[in-house]
Amino acid sequence: MNSFGLAIPYSVVSNGAGIAGNLFAFILFVSPIDTFRRIGRNKSTEQFSGLPYIYALLNCLICFWYGLPCVSPGVILVATVNSIGAVFQLTYIIIFIIYAEKSKRVNMFGLLVAVFGIFGAIVFVSIWCLDPITRQIFVGCLSVASLICMFASPLFIINLVIRTRSVEFMPFYLSLSTFLMSLSFFAYGMLKHDAFIYVPNGIGTVLGALQLVLYVYYSRASREGSRRPLIGPSV
Repeated sequence: MNSFGLAIPYSVVSNGAGIAGNLFAFILFVSPIDTFRRIGRNKSTEQFSGLPYIYALLNCLICFWYGLPCVSPGVILVATVNSIGAVFQLTYIIIFIIYAEKSKRVNMFGLLVAVFGIFGAIVFVSIWCLDPITRQIFVGCLSVASLICMFASPLFIINLVIRTRSVEFMPFYLSLSTFLMSLSFFAYGMLKHDAFIYVPNGIGTVLGALQLVLYVYYSRASREGSRRPLIGPSV
């Protein structure tokens, strides 16, 4: 088979992995919709925090910038997924600001301005101060740091599951989507030979797999415990 014949299947496989990652990420992006329906219905943010959406927005913007051809040619599917993610996170933040108390509203608006300020500074420095190779390394390192921080957040859930021996706060389908998204982009990064993609997503894959193992273990333990008699036999 000639080199042209080999290039087509390789491209299909790598793009297929990236498209799969986009689809699984979309499931994660829409998962907070029920929370924001509740906020809109009650016209109050109650005890919900807007910080996770601020962090997620900054992460999406950095990774979106990394995936653009002017920074990293050939990984446009990283830009597409994060552009969609940024729109979702910005929408959630706007809803939060609308229904938050005045003090929370001011804080969230200030953080939103700061996020766009940081992103603007990253774009300015990478375009005007760095050559193409250094630009990719600079933005790539920022995206890796941002993704690792995002993937580290499940560690708190994992710790909670182990302490409480309950999977109540770790929905199965959310954990499965996280694992499959990370695995897809790990494969995409490996096929594209891009360490800035496969390293953080490799970490995300391991953490996602750990969540699934814990879910199976503790949900099974919970079922076995529920089958035990509440009162032992009399003697």
